Amino acid sequence: MQTQSMNFIVDIDNVGKRIDVYLAEMIENMSRSQIQKIINNGNVTVNEKVVKNNYKLKEEDEILLNLPEPVMLKVEPEDIPINILYEDDDIVVVNKPQGMVVHPAPGNYSGTLVNALLYHCKNLSSINGVIRPGIVHRIDKDTSGVLVVAKTI
Repeated sequence: MQTQSMNFIVDIDNVGKRIDVYLAEMIENMSRSQIQKIINNGNVTVNEKVVKNNYKLKEEDEILLNLPEPVMLKVEPEDIPINILYEDDDIVVVNKPQGMVVHPAPGNYSGTLVNALLYHCKNLSSINGVIRPGIVHRIDKDTSGVLVVAKTI
């Protein structure tokens, strides 16, 4: 597996800032929670030492962030009963029960709403890629509620 490395040198304006906050500000298209996972996996060092999310930056700290190559998942349709409230050619509205994971992720590669939707809806939008087809927004596993899923772009 290949990694992409990013290097940063902390300037005076960022002294005292948490490393997770700093990196989220410095890296476009990456959320603070994504950064925290990368840090927790030991993929961020400061001055060649692994740090925690709450590390406070010092002037001239040398930060090295290693991003592993993403692993592509193949999401399989599964015959899981779901409560479809409405469906037409463009959207499907689903009442997601509490406890159901919305999309595949580490630890939850099957049994998700996406797996069920792929089985029940033969044509989901490619918006948001393979892992989240048609899902523009999501709700957490422990939250129940209505989700509108795009079938067309």
